Amino acid sequence: MTFVQDNITSTKEKPPVSMPSDHEVGNVGWIGTVGLMMKTQIGLGVLSLPSVLDTLGLIPGVIILCVIAGITTWSDYMVGVFKRNHPDVYGVDDVGQLLFGRIGKELFAAAFMGQYVMTAGSAMLSLSIGFNSLSNHGACTAVFVAVAFVLVLACASLRTLGNITWVAITGVFSIITGVLIVTISVSVQDQPPSAPTDVVWKSDYKLIGDPSFLEAVSAIAAIVFAYAGTGAFFPIIAEMKDPRQYTRALMVCQTLVTIVYVVVAVVVYYYCGSYIASPALGSAGPMIKKVAYGIALPGLLVSGGLLTHVSSKYIFVRALRGTKHLASNSVIHWTSWLGCTVGISLIAYILASAIPVFGGIVSLAGALFGTLLSFQPIGCDLHHRLSRLQL
Repeated sequence: MTFVQDNITSTKEKPPVSMPSDHEVGNVGWIGTVGLMMKTQIGLGVLSLPSVLDTLGLIPGVIILCVIAGITTWSDYMVGVFKRNHPDVYGVDDVGQLLFGRIGKELFAAAFMGQYVMTAGSAMLSLSIGFNSLSNHGACTAVFVAVAFVLVLACASLRTLGNITWVAITGVFSIITGVLIVTISVSVQDQPPSAPTDVVWKSDYKLIGDPSFLEAVSAIAAIVFAYAGTGAFFPIIAEMKDPRQYTRALMVCQTLVTIVYVVVAVVVYYYCGSYIASPALGSAGPMIKKVAYGIALPGLLVSGGLLTHVSSKYIFVRALRGTKHLASNSVIHWTSWLGCTVGISLIAYILASAIPVFGGIVSLAGALFGTLLSFQPIGCDLHHRLSRLQL
């Protein structure tokens, strides 16, 4: 990124290095990278996309989804370019410091933590909805959110991304399978479970919607949220065995993610119309809902665990950077690591309990932090290139 390189040459010192110790990096292959990338993308966002089409309409919704997919793919590609030019950068906060100095570092750090903690909270909420469905509401939602907190904490406490790689791949397959079961089921069912039964059912899908400004912005924010994994790609590429394979992994990830998003959103919305459940796993009736959640629960758990792990890792590395405890198995090392995971999990749990509406958390996270982490840094670089006619 030209803008960043020019900034470095004009400053006297580089930002402090955020890279963790050598024994914690370089153990993820490109296939594992695809799994980690897809797990940061496919998880909770796909469950809100049919409702997005109901708000925007089928045609505008698909167009906006593809446009945002293209923008985020370019942003994610530039993460790889940036990392090759600046190998000492580990997190998006370091990018903020290179762009805007100390204020930029703290701003991007706050946005990164805010997005991933809120998303982990929505993962806990989704898990609680799944537990409620499978148990026929055997306990109150608060109990199931607490159970989700314990499970997410246990998953997040695995110390390196290399330990989570195959768990992430398993999670991707489980949530895609669960979503596809619902997608197929809605295409063969007589009508959605929430549709009126006193008339002959016909889907009321809209080719072009008529949303208010607030509804349109909220729907677009949900799409941004579905693709807003860019902030996590910095620590992911930092832990690759061969960072030169990053672009290959990225293209595979974005292609598969976009195909899944478009197919699921279009098919579910076409057959359910305005009678879509949120999350979408409840759109095919109680029995299919149980089957879908039973299969997708591991994926939802991995989503919460991975997001909590990445945000905890940031706090952990920043707290112990420059000390011997970052690389050792000392009491301080493990106390700090477990303290970070417990603290982040607790905050996510509080959010899940305070905002018990899935769509609300998704739209809020996308609106507050999605564009800042996924679009704005690349926009700054593009503006700089255009201003210097370096097209």
